[in-house]
Order: sequence, then C-alpha cells, then structure tokens
Amino acid sequence: MIVKSFLPALGCRAIPALLLLLGLMAVPTLPVQADPSELCDRATERAAVATGVPLAVLQAIALTETGRRHRGAVRPWPWTTHAAGAGRWFDSRAAAEAHVRSLRGEGLRSIDIGCFQVNFRWHGEAFATPEAMFDPEANALYAARFLAGLRDELGDWEAAAGAYHSRTPALADRYTARFRQHLAVTESAQPPGPPTAARASRRDATRSRGGPLLQAAQPLFGPAGTEPARLGSLAGGAAPRSALIVSAARALQ
Repeated sequence: MIVKSFLPALGCRAIPALLLLLGLMAVPTLPVQADPSELCDRATERAAVATGVPLAVLQAIALTETGRRHRGAVRPWPWTTHAAGAGRWFDSRAAAEAHVRSLRGEGLRSIDIGCFQVNFRWHGEAFATPEAMFDPEANALYAARFLAGLRDELGDWEAAAGAYHSRTPALADRYTARFRQHLAVTESAQPPGPPTAARASRRDATRSRGGPLLQAAQPLFGPAGTEPARLGSLAGGAAPRSALIVSAARALQ
C-alpha cells in the first residue's frame, strides 16, 4: 500500500530502480563461513572452562599438535589427521573425513584426528563415529579431560603435556620443549593475573615421566607399528608422533 501511493511521485523512470531495490532486499544473506582455526579456539576456551585446565596450557597443546601458518600466525587446525607417519591439513571437514574413511578402508586404525589429534584406535569408543571426532567441541573436551587426568597423576602441567604425547622420557621431553615454546606465547596473550599452574613448579618438570596411566586411560597417540602397553604407556623406542606436523608448521613460520 505504501509503495502504490508512492509510485506516482517517483515517476515512471524511477519505478524499475525501486523494484530492483525491493528485489535485492528480499534476497537472503548467505551465512559467513567461520575460520577453521577459530573453531579450535572457541572449543578450547569452552573446554578449559568446563574442565579447569588453564586456557594457556590447552591452547599450547593444540598448537603443538596441529599448529599451521594461517593468516600470518601459527594457528590450530580442526581438519588435521596423522596416520602411518604422515600428517595432513585439509581445507574442509568433508575432505578430512573422506581421508579418514580412505585410511580405514586400507585397514589403518591408528589415526589421530582433529584439533587435539585424538587417536581413533585408542579413543574412538568415546565418539559415535570416526567423523564425530572432527567436531572441535567434542575433540577439545575429551582432550582436556584426558590432560587433566594426567596432571592429577603427575602433579604439573608440563609433565602432563609430555605424557599426553608419550610415556617414553626422551620423546616426552622433546614434545615438552615444543610445548613450552607455544606456552610462552599463549601465556603472554592471557589477561593480567597470577601465572598459570604450568609455571608453578619447574623442579617437577624434569622428573621421570615413567609409571602407568590410570587403568581407564589409554594413550591419545598410537604411532603406526608400535603396540602400547595395556596400562597406557607407549612402547619404548616409539617414533615421536606429530613430528611431521610440528616441523611443517615451523617451516611455514
């Protein structure tokens, strides 16, 4: 009704332009696709709140596991896999899921998946499907709970980070060194306040990482060709997991 009464005042020449404008207003706005790295960031923040794991610690684990150069910075990436010594980043969840299906079709089960590289062979039972492990929220929450359990057992976050990767001291120490580098960055980005518990006790960081995990726990990572002990520690001499991913991330810096 308003348009009809307004048309004579506009004149005939203005009518097509007005109709075009009204048509454009009726076109629905397409949703903006979220940056994949931000999916990991948000999931990490929620998991930290839910579990009590310091945010900087959880962020550093994500960067150590799946960090890649993206938009001028090293960022975690949800569409990441690692299997048979090969780590890969994908541009989409669909592509990553298809890759996991292909790997499983080849008979592989030790596949690390998602923001925190949760291993399908040892932890797949906690998820409805292998594809569900790519969900950043579920992936982050599971990893945070596992890490919190390691901290309760070992007494500090650095020791927990090393055990998250391996129970073999040399491999855990190598991983912890990379974790510390990322932790320095993530801690510096936190609001002013008391230091995180990760820095509270340096003397514990060099103690032995030996000893079994809790009976209910299994290692997040099972490198191809190695058979973890049933209580959760990795077999001695296992090759370091996610070395390819981390070295590739550094090469991109």
